[in-house]
Amino acid sequence: MNNRRGNPNVKAKNFKVAIKRLLRELKKYNILIVISLLLAGFSAILSISAPNRISKLTDKISEGLVINTKNFEDITTKVTTNYKVALSSIMQINDGSYYKDVLVTKEDKISIMNNNVPNKFKNILLNDITIKKTTITSKDQIKFLNILSTLDKNEKNVKVYSKLDKLPKSISKLIEPKMDMTKIKQISFYLMIIYIMSALFSFIQSLIMTYVSNNFAKRLRNNISNKINMLPLKYFDKHQSGDILSRVTNDVDTLSGTMNQSLSSLVTSITLFLGSLFMMFYTNYIMAITAIVSSIFGFIFMGKILSKSQKYFKARQEELGNLNAHIEEVYSSLNVVKVYNGKKISDKKFDEYNKKVYDANKKSQFLSGLMMPFMGFIGNFGYVCVCIAGALLVKNNVITFGVIVAFMTYIRLFTQPLSQFAQSLTALQSAAASSERVFEFLDEEEMPKEENTVYLSNNINGNIEFKNVVFTYDGNDKPTINGFSAKIKAKEKIAIVGPTGAGKTTIVNLLMKFYNIDDGDITIDNTSIKNISRENIHDLFTMVLQDTWMFDGTIKENIKYNNSNITDEKVVEICKTIGLHHFIKTLPNGYDSVMSDNDSISSGQRQLLTIARAMTKETPFLILDEATSNVDTRTEELVQEAMDKLTKGKTSFIIAHRLSTIKNADLILVVKDGNIIEQGTHNQLLNKEGFYAKLYNSQFEI
Repeated sequence: MNNRRGNPNVKAKNFKVAIKRLLRELKKYNILIVISLLLAGFSAILSISAPNRISKLTDKISEGLVINTKNFEDITTKVTTNYKVALSSIMQINDGSYYKDVLVTKEDKISIMNNNVPNKFKNILLNDITIKKTTITSKDQIKFLNILSTLDKNEKNVKVYSKLDKLPKSISKLIEPKMDMTKIKQISFYLMIIYIMSALFSFIQSLIMTYVSNNFAKRLRNNISNKINMLPLKYFDKHQSGDILSRVTNDVDTLSGTMNQSLSSLVTSITLFLGSLFMMFYTNYIMAITAIVSSIFGFIFMGKILSKSQKYFKARQEELGNLNAHIEEVYSSLNVVKVYNGKKISDKKFDEYNKKVYDANKKSQFLSGLMMPFMGFIGNFGYVCVCIAGALLVKNNVITFGVIVAFMTYIRLFTQPLSQFAQSLTALQSAAASSERVFEFLDEEEMPKEENTVYLSNNINGNIEFKNVVFTYDGNDKPTINGFSAKIKAKEKIAIVGPTGAGKTTIVNLLMKFYNIDDGDITIDNTSIKNISRENIHDLFTMVLQDTWMFDGTIKENIKYNNSNITDEKVVEICKTIGLHHFIKTLPNGYDSVMSDNDSISSGQRQLLTIARAMTKETPFLILDEATSNVDTRTEELVQEAMDKLTKGKTSFIIAHRLSTIKNADLILVVKDGNIIEQGTHNQLLNKEGFYAKLYNSQFEI
């Protein structure tokens, strides 16, 4: 693999292109996504409308906790004005004259000038007044003025609370605190409806996005699964299986999680941000400017972080794929690692991959982690600024206390979206990195589509011919198979032998269309395999490989794999034929014993099970690729007898290093450097004393 793969210093791929591709893939869910985003927007709008109601509720409650300032000022103004007018009238009357039938003397005037009104004037000095349908008598007005004279001018409204119970009932009734419970209940009810509807919209959109994200993830996994079956083997020759698994699991999960949480959060945060901005200016532009100036640093900081962090999110996903590939490689061959004491080497490599994941993750998480505390600081700083500005405005009677409360909520709605917006963009960056890897895999070149193919049934004769076949693996300078030609007659047993790397398995892979030949042709009953579909060819062949494969299931299910028509009796008969029946009967549940990779079943026994599986399939062709390499000599004899039965009536290809197992082959092809250098029966080749004879005799040398 490329050594620069996942390097954090490598420039990240185009973020916009990745997001556009993701949106195209989501086209099927457009209606649901739009509904979900609209619901998220409605939920945000309702949340924005709530602070204005809270402001009114706060003012109503505040009014119920303080004296009625307006009534207090009206009463004070009317009473003091009438009082001064009455005293002025008395002072203008000549001595010895009468004021409302009361004699006014010179001494009376002197007392009034010294702020000591004689008692004889107190009951007649003022006329009764009516304020808001409440009559205040002259006596009550005089008592009010006496109490008013004891209050400090600068603390009149505050100290009146302590004198409230001493005021005349007619006046205290007008100025005492009163709760408008009808209005408070009405506003509270509206607030409750707003919050319930907001929560309901949010809940529904969450359900919709959960459905969309899970179905999209399911579809991606299905596409990846289908894609795996459509990719040529050369792709898997170049890519580690752990990296592919990481794309199926980690990258798809990242996409799913981002869709489920970040898309709606992004819409909500944008709506909250713009809505709260509008409402703040609508409520009071001075406090709105204060809030914006105190928060503007968050925008600058967030932009700087986003411009730096994308490449680290890309690196994190790729290095995680490399780590998974290494783990899968080590644990799938754990016995080999232990036998060769490779623990230190594997641990060293693990530490290297792990450190790369750690470094990429640390840098990406560090940068994204800076956003939350910084945005939290900006939000708290905004609270302080709004409180100071609001206090000054309240003092100057520009706004009410309820406006400050509303702005405290608006500040939260204004700064919180910044944090959510930052988080959503961070998640989108991670999703972009994951989507690039997923779609990169899905966009890989597939095997050519096969059209106008010829179908061959299992009743064909079984003649095969290789015509000057040439094949070169990608990345190799020289062809592995070079001008290979051979004619195989129907129902013959063909052995392919040769040194390691001669191209034996490659020949079989070309015959099975696992790879496409570069030049020449291969025909089955005079029909080119180029005109036969891969599925059709695979149906014509039974293949037993050196590498055994068993899935988690019962022994019976493993033998019947993809061949449900086979009876249980036939399975038992096959196992008896190859000497496997006794071993199976020793297991706790016999043929119903469940197999797994952790079962203590030897490699030889697993090989016998794959041979038993092959014997259940009726096909005209059989391929045995080192099928007896994992069994002992005695078992090999049993298997050989079984193979003779298995190959009877079939055109068989046997690849073997143990040349003793192919003595009875009808034709032996000796391959070297991708071409046939010798061919004939076992005895014929020995008599030639050529390359085959040397290979055969070398097995018996000490």
